[in-house]
Amino acid sequence: MNLKKVLSPEDIIISLEATSKEEVIKEMVDHLYKRGKIEDREAALQAILEREKKMSTGLEKGVALPHGKCEAVKELIAAIALKREGVDFDSIDGQPAQIFIMTLSPLNRSGPHIQFLAEVTRLLKSKEKREKILQASSKEEVLELFCS
Repeated sequence: MNLKKVLSPEDIIISLEATSKEEVIKEMVDHLYKRGKIEDREAALQAILEREKKMSTGLEKGVALPHGKCEAVKELIAAIALKREGVDFDSIDGQPAQIFIMTLSPLNRSGPHIQFLAEVTRLLKSKEKREKILQASSKEEVLELFCS
């Protein structure tokens, strides 16, 4: 999957203000809504929060992948956000998350959603790549590192 078809520098938040899991999700949904990528903010927010209730999307090594499916989007959309200090995201390893990749997709399409999550997980396995992303100083640099 070509991540640059889904992501642009405008989809990146270089420094989240949020200090809690729910605030991270809200800030990222609001960002995508303001960009015109989400038609119904509340539906999108509820889809992600409901998914979180089933099982946390906080992985390990500082990565969280909040995601959901809803009718508020017409195609797969995504955003990346960084919080260098970390946020408790109920991660598998108990560590705070620092790199957040949010994705939303339509209810009736599973393929792109699963491909995106698999590709992101593969890319962020590298400790070196995660460290470089966290040290990036621009949205463009984050995107380049993320997609390389």
